[in-house]
Amino acid sequence: MTIEEPSREWKDYELIDSGDFSKLERFGSYVMIRPEPKALWKKSLGDDRWLRMAHTEFKPGAGFGKAGKEDSGSWNRLKAMQDQWAISYPSCGFNLRLGLTSFKHVGVFPEQAPNWEYIRKQVQRLKSSGNLQGAPKVLNLFAYTGAASLAACKAGAQVTHLDSVRQVVTWARGNMELSSLDGIRWIIEDALKFARREARRGNLYNGLILDPPAYGHGPDGEKWKLDECLFELLEACAAILAPSDSFMVLNLYSNGYSAVLADTIVRSAFGGRFKALDYGELVLRDSFGKALPLSVFSRLER
Repeated sequence: MTIEEPSREWKDYELIDSGDFSKLERFGSYVMIRPEPKALWKKSLGDDRWLRMAHTEFKPGAGFGKAGKEDSGSWNRLKAMQDQWAISYPSCGFNLRLGLTSFKHVGVFPEQAPNWEYIRKQVQRLKSSGNLQGAPKVLNLFAYTGAASLAACKAGAQVTHLDSVRQVVTWARGNMELSSLDGIRWIIEDALKFARREARRGNLYNGLILDPPAYGHGPDGEKWKLDECLFELLEACAAILAPSDSFMVLNLYSNGYSAVLADTIVRSAFGGRFKALDYGELVLRDSFGKALPLSVFSRLER
């Protein structure tokens, strides 16, 4: 099992401090305070320092902690700042437009940077192998605002970006344009339905990226709970991953999931057909050395 975190060379993101169920972060020029249920320890800096440094603080709403509304609330502006701003991720060569949403998110999950690096390297591996006719085909499910899609696209993949929420697909398209990239295929669809349909059509992908939320809604209002359909989803994905010259990345945020669970469920769904299979945790480390675990992953290489 491996533990990975973003490189300190990434200058547009910093976890300054964490603790008391909160985190103090810098995205580009702006510092913000957001709730973090996994930050069980004490802050290293005092509350007064946090408030002096922060441009804005997220205030949870009445639905905070409830299924489907666990991140709802509003922002309390403490200093002047723009409603939208941009950051860059030079290592993979893309830019992201950020903004304050009513669900405490800003448009990027920075702990995912190691996954972006893995995707970039895998696409480069497949391109240099000489075994493919044309660019590697990569499918990004639950693709949100598209950082993983951009990492694959910049590396030379033919990317299909899928999410069930039209607004975030529009956001992702804007990030593609901001990064001076093009050619990504955009789909607004339920991930499981799409994977099954691709299997019936006999379509295969050289790369699969899955980052499912704990609770989901399809574009037609379908409701699903990850616990109830994760293995079913992975089985559908196993049917569309090319048997050779391919890779898969699974990321899980749910508090109840461990890295060992991610490894076991991927082995069960995909069988023994792989060259390498790694699993572990993605963490953010604050400037005082405290490691904040935020998600678990499994990565498969064929």
